[in-house]
Amino acid sequence: MSLTTSLILLLCGLQVMPDAESLIVGVGVTGKTESCVNEGEVVNTDNISKSRCFTCTCKNGYVECAKERCLSAEGCFMLLDHSNDGCCYQCKGCMHEGVYRESGTQWRDPQRPCRILSCKAGVVTETEEVCYTPCALSRPPREGQCCRTCKGCEINGQIVTESRNVTSTEDPCIKCHCKDGHMTCTKKACPVLNCPDTAVEHNKGECCPQCKGSRRLIEPPKGSCLLKLGLHQSGKTFQHDDCTKCTCSNGTLHCQRKSCPPLDCPEEMQVRVPGICCPYCPRKPLPAKGELYTACRVGGRTYQDGETWQLDQCKSCACSGGLIRCAMPECPQLGPCPPRFKLHREPGQCCPTCVEEDGVCTVFGDPHYKTFDGKFFSFQGSCKYQLVADCREKTFNIRVTNDARSTKTSSWTKTVSLKIGGIKVNLGERQRLKVNGVKVAVPYRMPTGQVTVRREDETLRVDTYLGVKVLWDGKSFLEVSVPAKYKGKLCGLCGNFNSMSRDDLMTRRGRVVLDPDKFGASWRVGGKRACMRTNEPPTRAIQCSQHLPQRRYRDRLCKPLRTEVFAACHKKLNYAMYFKSCLLDMCECPGRKCYCESFTAYAHECQRLGVALPTWRDDTGCHAFY
Repeated sequence: MSLTTSLILLLCGLQVMPDAESLIVGVGVTGKTESCVNEGEVVNTDNISKSRCFTCTCKNGYVECAKERCLSAEGCFMLLDHSNDGCCYQCKGCMHEGVYRESGTQWRDPQRPCRILSCKAGVVTETEEVCYTPCALSRPPREGQCCRTCKGCEINGQIVTESRNVTSTEDPCIKCHCKDGHMTCTKKACPVLNCPDTAVEHNKGECCPQCKGSRRLIEPPKGSCLLKLGLHQSGKTFQHDDCTKCTCSNGTLHCQRKSCPPLDCPEEMQVRVPGICCPYCPRKPLPAKGELYTACRVGGRTYQDGETWQLDQCKSCACSGGLIRCAMPECPQLGPCPPRFKLHREPGQCCPTCVEEDGVCTVFGDPHYKTFDGKFFSFQGSCKYQLVADCREKTFNIRVTNDARSTKTSSWTKTVSLKIGGIKVNLGERQRLKVNGVKVAVPYRMPTGQVTVRREDETLRVDTYLGVKVLWDGKSFLEVSVPAKYKGKLCGLCGNFNSMSRDDLMTRRGRVVLDPDKFGASWRVGGKRACMRTNEPPTRAIQCSQHLPQRRYRDRLCKPLRTEVFAACHKKLNYAMYFKSCLLDMCECPGRKCYCESFTAYAHECQRLGVALPTWRDDTGCHAFY
């Protein structure tokens, strides 16, 4: 876990989560968590010690802080004291030939281009680059490089580009890169790791093992070297493993590691002999007399010599002299995605990337709104309103009609109308569905595929060709999600989707107000006939009974939000605003289970955050049409 691991802002300091690396490296702070309302906005941390080291924002109802300015210390078991700014820990570097090298750097000997050196946690690893030339005719190495080049940038069916390296699946330490239409393939030895064996992790398909975790440096005696908790005196040479000899010199270990030749057989077939550095591939039996290895057989299919095929979205293979040789792109190392981004793999693509998350607006209960930018507000108007629309290119529009349900000051969403192109979709009570004015059954799919409707977790889900999606439970819970391409283009009760919640209460005339009633009324559509009451918006807020039995009754009905029913999600999503909304819904509830809408909204938000709550409906009795 990197030093960007989120920390929780405290009323009197910072709370470090138990699994956060910053706790391991000594950020010793305590306290209790603090709630927040303005989702996504930066929180002032002047009252916190060393506040310059942290950036704190409001996320899912909690204030979270990240030590963003520090390089990752993941995998370093030789962490030094703070750097000059007093915020960050750094990994021990290396002194080599009188020059200081930071941990994680790699360089090439200008006099001997095949000599590669790297520094990792106080250890210099020196090795020879091994060349792999997958072509019959090659060109001499470029200036300052070690290996010959092949014309063309394709290997085993994979296209190599200047920004897209390719590795061999048989030997993932072989890496091919392309420049000016010529490809070079090389193999390098892995750096010596300076961490306990119990912290070493080697994932299948990756070239080198990695250290997992981090720890403060245990300072060895002056001039000596520490390697895997073993102490070595300055000037002493020792055999580290079958491939490596190391020498300690003034606190820096210099290790010479033998490079192994490229292999063309899978790792599980490679033979390793104790005491011998490099594995090897077993010999293939000689062909029978008169028979040549010119074809490859895979899964009942035969491929001729030189033929290539796509094995899956990552791997492609080629038949070469009867041998199957495969390759795949080298995916970039991705750390945690930034806030409001998620890891996503496009269909047919091998490597995932960080892409901006869809914007989500939620409406529930006696209408409570959580805008695309995370602002919570309540508005009890009982007319027809513009919920969200593309105000620039006019590609879609969603309107809602609110029903007073015979109450004086409350209302609930009754119907939802989606217009997209020349299509109109109406969602009514009890999940009734109309498309272009005609009642249709669920599931439904337009012949053109522009709109599809299906049931999902006791709700209707509408998908559109624009990427706009709608969830509707047929009672009053509504969720609209839009792709990131609509950022800054939207307007209505769901806000403008510009990543800032402070301007979400912007009226139709472009004025930001503080009063949700004024804001909501400005987005009224359809004239006075679309209203259920004459005094719109309501002239006063709901006044809940302060009678103790009534207060206890409302609290008891809303209590499941605070109990084990939803406990699995409490660390990821603050339930405070949902509990407050639940209490408000029970003030003038025309039925018996108005609390279910807050439960539904909280459960859906948890699911989006990756927390499954499979039994919450059974535990609370909040099934569809309760």
